[in-house]
Amino acid sequence: MRDLFGEPGVGANGVDVAGVDEVGRGPLAGPVVAGAVILDPRRRIKGLKDSKELKPDQRELLAAVIRERAMAWALGRAEVVEIDRINILRATLVAMRRAVDALAAEVRVAYIDGNMAPAIDGCAAVTVIGGDAKVPAISAASIIAKVARDAEMVAAAEQFPGYGFESHKGYATAVHLAALKRLGPTPLHRRSFAPVGDAHRQPALF
Repeated sequence: MRDLFGEPGVGANGVDVAGVDEVGRGPLAGPVVAGAVILDPRRRIKGLKDSKELKPDQRELLAAVIRERAMAWALGRAEVVEIDRINILRATLVAMRRAVDALAAEVRVAYIDGNMAPAIDGCAAVTVIGGDAKVPAISAASIIAKVARDAEMVAAAEQFPGYGFESHKGYATAVHLAALKRLGPTPLHRRSFAPVGDAHRQPALF
């Protein structure tokens, strides 16, 4: 896989090019987290691909390599209260913009996975459908975001036992839906999502 400009991290005029992707758009609980990565063409990283195609241990290993070898990387997020207030699509774009803004480098071009892009001051946003499987920097962004969010949801399982966050990471599995019906929503649940809204009308434990 190669960057659309031919070299990862470096555009046609030598300006920094970032890849951006998000995770956590579909779950019933937890934040949406975006990653932004500027790859270093002098320090290649083998095995970059869509984070969903990697096993957890592969993601963990690659995330550590990305953080060590990338020219710059950052995470951005939108919290549950923001998701409920502005909707998940807008919250996703907010998280992406925050990730790019947090980079310790000036970015002139950002490749965004998908067909919608946030407005980023001083930066051209280029959408790439299926970009997490086509553009190495987007793949890297998806990996660091996935690893960070998964770790957060595993930690949430200790704070809110009984929901199985450590296994489903907030997605609407049968186990999660059954726990939601039995226990009611936690503060991590997105009340604007229908299954959570239904459970919210029941007495909650938190």
